[in-house]
Amino acid sequence: MSLKLVCFFLCTLTAPDRTGEDALLPAPQNISILSTNMKHFLTWSPVIIQGEIVRYSVEFQGEYEREYANESWIPTCECSLITATVCNITEDISATVAYNLRVRAVVGARRSEWGTLKGFFNRITTSLTPPLMKVTADGYHLLVELEDMGPAFQFCVLYWKEGQESRMQQKVVKDVSSVVHLDTMEAGPDYCVKAQTYVEAINRSSDFSQTQCVRVQGGTSMWLVTALISSAGFAVKVSEPPTQLILRGSEEAERCDLMVHVVPSEEVLRLWIQETL
Repeated sequence: MSLKLVCFFLCTLTAPDRTGEDALLPAPQNISILSTNMKHFLTWSPVIIQGEIVRYSVEFQGEYEREYANESWIPTCECSLITATVCNITEDISATVAYNLRVRAVVGARRSEWGTLKGFFNRITTSLTPPLMKVTADGYHLLVELEDMGPAFQFCVLYWKEGQESRMQQKVVKDVSSVVHLDTMEAGPDYCVKAQTYVEAINRSSDFSQTQCVRVQGGTSMWLVTALISSAGFAVKVSEPPTQLILRGSEEAERCDLMVHVVPSEEVLRLWIQETL
């Protein structure tokens, strides 16, 4: 037996008997839907009965119930005889079709007529917001961390080097359980990132987030580090005596006294950095 059928029977058992006194309570008014990022909430104004606790029950009707099940209504178990004036109907809105919703007030054996949502609700109209994100530079790695908005969401991430917007790159992110590596950066320019959400079930995207930019910290580029390593290796190889070399040409050539000092590798690195920077 499906969960919805179980829910239907349980809610039917807990519902008050029909006594013909439906009109004794006013029906809930101002029924509306608040839907953001595929989270859907039905809200209504409270029914005020002096000295009484008013409870509410919510039912929904989808395309199947209207067309193939004699226009039946399905109780929402999470919102059966509740005191709140808001009902989370996200789990019940399971398809991208038009839904009708209704709510009534209950006090003891008395109840109101149904107050019905004006028009239908389709989850395709949900409001999608840009994702929250955090862009960082870890060494030479450009990283982005995106908020987890649920299994229905994936993200389109755009990133580029400052001044090279025409060469913007794109990455589709489906798993946000860990930080996402986007690129290996160079020292100097900023690297910028922006992202938008995409929901395949409704084939819609949000606007893009505000752009965030970072740059390599420290100022030493990758090619400089590579050069330093190479220079260090060279210095080690030639750091043996003799410490003075005299280059001679032919007997007719003029003698040249060329002093070649071989210094320790640490000194080579220090001097090379000073000249390069």
